[in-house]
Amino acid sequence: MKTNLLNYDLQGLTRHFADMGEKPFRAKQVMRWMHQSGAQNFDEMTDLAKSLRHKLNEQASIEIPKLMMSQESSDGTRKWLLDVGTGNGVETVFIPESDRGTLCISSQVGCALECTFCSTGRQGFNRNLTAAEIIGQLWWANKAMGVTPKNERVISNVVMMGMGEPMANFDNVVTALSIMLDDHGYGLSRRRVTVSTSGMVPQMDRLRDVMPVALAVSLHASNDEVRNQIVPLNKKYPLKELMAACQRYLVKAPRDFITFEYVMLDGINDKAQHARELIELVKDVPCKFNLIPFNPFPNSGYERSSNENIRVFRDILQQAGFVVTVRKTRGDDIDAACGQLAGQVQDKTRRQQKWQQILIGQQG
Repeated sequence: MKTNLLNYDLQGLTRHFADMGEKPFRAKQVMRWMHQSGAQNFDEMTDLAKSLRHKLNEQASIEIPKLMMSQESSDGTRKWLLDVGTGNGVETVFIPESDRGTLCISSQVGCALECTFCSTGRQGFNRNLTAAEIIGQLWWANKAMGVTPKNERVISNVVMMGMGEPMANFDNVVTALSIMLDDHGYGLSRRRVTVSTSGMVPQMDRLRDVMPVALAVSLHASNDEVRNQIVPLNKKYPLKELMAACQRYLVKAPRDFITFEYVMLDGINDKAQHARELIELVKDVPCKFNLIPFNPFPNSGYERSSNENIRVFRDILQQAGFVVTVRKTRGDDIDAACGQLAGQVQDKTRRQQKWQQILIGQQG
């Protein structure tokens, strides 16, 4: 079986070439061809000796996920559905802004964490993505978006906020991050690459030690009672432990704050008292808040908070001295908004059946 070289960061690729009896600089050449030039086969790599290209063709491959579908929103947001085999597809979203272009990347086929307000979570879980399938999303988007008139890449920022919990696929995500940051790969800054987590505390500590990039935490509640209901992982790593992990992460983080993401759910977590609880909860954690109006999906059971409730909530936090943004809803006409990514998941957890039974029970 041929080895897919997209699964390797520079360190792994260098080891692979050493095993082939080749010098380390060959790994750098091949890495640049794959990620900077978008090469899909070894015959394109014209500065490699013919004998090496022949050897690579016999032993290795560059296998990129196949493109199943591409969509563009009226606001310029783009979404790609990529085939990752056995009937599974993952979604990747590009969000254009005036000062940056952000790519939202998936890390798993589905998600096992069952956050109740997330469409991806309702789809169930199939498996972790390989490093090649993770970095393949950036490869595809880079190819599609090209460069600016100044010959700069359109994609300047990457957020691991697509389908799945990145920390639950730790090793493959770290390999993909290494490729994103490497000057022979995509050359992105640690400050411009963000990993989002629902709060897997041990993995947060590991990421701090091996690959400290910007960190976003999907908080969504101001107390354990509410968070236990909407983010079940909180029962394992409650808020006190999560806040302590955030403090530890900041010791090595490239930014001096944590971003707390907070989906605004009508009547659930959007009252003034919740905002005041948040102020007390994060008082020892340098942070900013990103308030996210809930993006409805069929049978979600939740409603979006009113604009007035969001405004009051934001004002309370701002008056306490916090930086607060309210995320614009982007790409919802192509189901590319936050929490709407569903892809195609051959569910191994029977999650969809369980939710159907719950909904039938509610209707009865």
